Amino acid sequence: MAIEAPSQKINLRRPDVMEAVQAQVEKHYRSELVERIRASGHQIQAGDLNIRLAKEFGFCYGVERAIDLAYAARKVFPDQALYILGEIIHNPDVNDQIRAMGIKFLSGKDKDADVADLGRDDVVIIPAFGTEVATRKQLEDKGCKFVDTTCGDVMSVWKRVRQYSRDKVTSIIHGKSWHEETKATSSQANPGNGGHYLVVYNLEETDYVCNFILNGGDKAAFLQKFKGAYSQGFDPDIHLNAIGVANQTTMLRGETEEVQRRLRTAMSKRHGEANIATHFRFFDTICGATQERQDALDKLLREPLDMLIVIGGYNSSNTSHLAEMGEEKLPTFFIKNASKMISADVITHYDLRLKKELDSNNWLPRGKATIGITAGASCPNNLIEDVIRRLLALRGISAETLLAS
Repeated sequence: MAIEAPSQKINLRRPDVMEAVQAQVEKHYRSELVERIRASGHQIQAGDLNIRLAKEFGFCYGVERAIDLAYAARKVFPDQALYILGEIIHNPDVNDQIRAMGIKFLSGKDKDADVADLGRDDVVIIPAFGTEVATRKQLEDKGCKFVDTTCGDVMSVWKRVRQYSRDKVTSIIHGKSWHEETKATSSQANPGNGGHYLVVYNLEETDYVCNFILNGGDKAAFLQKFKGAYSQGFDPDIHLNAIGVANQTTMLRGETEEVQRRLRTAMSKRHGEANIATHFRFFDTICGATQERQDALDKLLREPLDMLIVIGGYNSSNTSHLAEMGEEKLPTFFIKNASKMISADVITHYDLRLKKELDSNNWLPRGKATIGITAGASCPNNLIEDVIRRLLALRGISAETLLAS
């Protein structure tokens, strides 16, 4: 039987390719208006409206790199079928653009093909979230070529989880078990080699785990509560003896730190502080760009604002956390683009608690108003401009007048 040649990772970052690609990306996503506002101290005054942008918002380096590589793949393979495992990032407008370039999606409700359809030398783009070990192995066995856009911060978490696995330490991952990134991260734990994982979503679930560590409990109930969020063969009676905390990179830093603190406290009580190094490990793996956007919004929210608009994909974890931060302080509207601003009286926005869009009336204040705006790390500047233009238009103000001044 012939031995399959190993799959190839394609290097697209050639100067001639990237120069052309970056010009194309800039054309699609750049915003002169946003750049003007940024240069003016992140705010503009237009009539009775004072619009303030957070100091950090929009595309991060990892997102820019992923988009650049997807565009580069199409340039290098102009006539070849290209495939992508899932959304390149969590922004519907960007993903629509990727699909418009003829790149076929291998997952999602509107997928164009299945992994089973692929064969030798087919080119597959791995999204910024990465992919699960088993999926990559399946593609490697088929002889596919890869354009790997996995974010470096995500790969740093993988490195920690793999080390935990080698040391027979169970990874407690603070994240969303259904999220692509967390699925990819948890797959780095190798049960066959003694590694296991458990995903905790919030502090309530963390406390449940802590109580089990300290007091034991009903194993069947534990496994039912965390169904779909632990590794094959995971046994809380055995695999919570030595744990290491990791996280989905886009979670709230403060919450991840609290998850870590509570688990450490439980392990210290259970095993003694003198033995903590044997039973507990932690590394800070929150994405720097995520934290910068959270810090910038925190600072913006200390200013006098009448309302906040958060722009981004509804399935974007880092954007959702920005919306959560806003909702704790003042009226906040989470929208994916300017089309959701129906009129000065009606806005369609995403409700995080109900997990669906709702219409709100009388959302735009009359008279003088100060409106804060931020956007997730997967939101391009052109969408932010569209929202600002729509805000101005609802007050009868032309953005062109501002650009001409």
